[in-house]
Amino acid sequence: MMGLGYIGLPTAALIAGKKTIVNGVDVNPSVVDTINQGKVHIVEPDLEEAVSMAVQEGFLHASLEPQEAEAYLIVVPTPFKEKNEPDISYVEAATKAILPLLKEGDLYIIESTSPIGTTEKMRNLIFGSRPELEGKIYMAYCPERVLPGNVMHELVHNDRVIGGIDQESTTKAVDFYSNYVVGELHHTNAKTAEMCKLVENSSRDVQIAFANELSLICDKAGVNVWELIKLANKHPRVNILQPGCGVGGHCIAVDPYFIVSDYPMESKIIGTAREINNYKSFWCAEKVQTEKLNFELKHGYKPKVALMGLAFKPNIDDLRESPAKYIVQKVLQNANNEEYFIVEPNIDSHNVFKLTDYKTAYEKADIIVYLVAHNEFKDLPRDKNKMIIDFCGVLEKN
Repeated sequence: MMGLGYIGLPTAALIAGKKTIVNGVDVNPSVVDTINQGKVHIVEPDLEEAVSMAVQEGFLHASLEPQEAEAYLIVVPTPFKEKNEPDISYVEAATKAILPLLKEGDLYIIESTSPIGTTEKMRNLIFGSRPELEGKIYMAYCPERVLPGNVMHELVHNDRVIGGIDQESTTKAVDFYSNYVVGELHHTNAKTAEMCKLVENSSRDVQIAFANELSLICDKAGVNVWELIKLANKHPRVNILQPGCGVGGHCIAVDPYFIVSDYPMESKIIGTAREINNYKSFWCAEKVQTEKLNFELKHGYKPKVALMGLAFKPNIDDLRESPAKYIVQKVLQNANNEEYFIVEPNIDSHNVFKLTDYKTAYEKADIIVYLVAHNEFKDLPRDKNKMIIDFCGVLEKN
């Protein structure tokens, strides 16, 4: 298992839990040491129990270097570079690391979200260096499609789309996943599987962009967007999503760029949705600035501000591409001697922000800014003496 992050570690634990020996590989020594102690470095329900049991029973071991195996899963990050161009260097590095270990009959699978054609590029990389393996190993692409906070369940029960570089590779990969997944396994080719993952997340991004655009319109029109969406969704064929302070995470906020980068002229709606969702975060930061000034003009002193949430979605510790984190950074950049309380109940500390307990922050602040709808926030009182800015519907869900 090349990569022991938010997907690699749960997948390794799942496979090891089925009495399959798994060597998990990560470049971070701290991650390796933590896992070998039967502990985890990320927050995910049921994950620590699965890892602990797999390590205790001897089926899961982490290391800094890969070991010879029969199946190699590439589950490493695929970020984007400047100008939102996809970066597959981690996939390439992981592939090069296992090159000396590959042998006839081995199975190579990429799970990392990747631009269309990545599996074929890795095929060319492998066979270019090891031409004797051409036609003798199996290569496929199988993207994850899990929801943070429910990963251990969805890894088992969600359908999977599996595409090989040839029919034999597809069949071999399907046979592999059938040992661990009870969801339906759908056969296709590598390019279609790659595209499927990108399309799934781009579709979500477009739908969220519609909701976020509505929130901007409603704010200007003086309409409660939450009530509006609730009423519009009474139509039997309408299902508008809920707006927020943007879109985050390593999937929905990133994957559309993989399409836009390769097909800029054809992906107008997808590209515009990305712009809307990015703008929503900027708009939220500006809204906080405006309300701070209004408070000072009304009361004659600078407000204390609680910025509630840093994660990219409720009830997780994942801050990757988080719009809430961006908003906090933007607000602090424009700070003018106000006192701020930064809140994220799902992490113990942050290397940039000093964190405050959410109850303490609520009690001390004059302005409460809800950026993420964590469960903890829904139980806080509604103090009419405080200014509440609710970007994520915390008050609507009480």
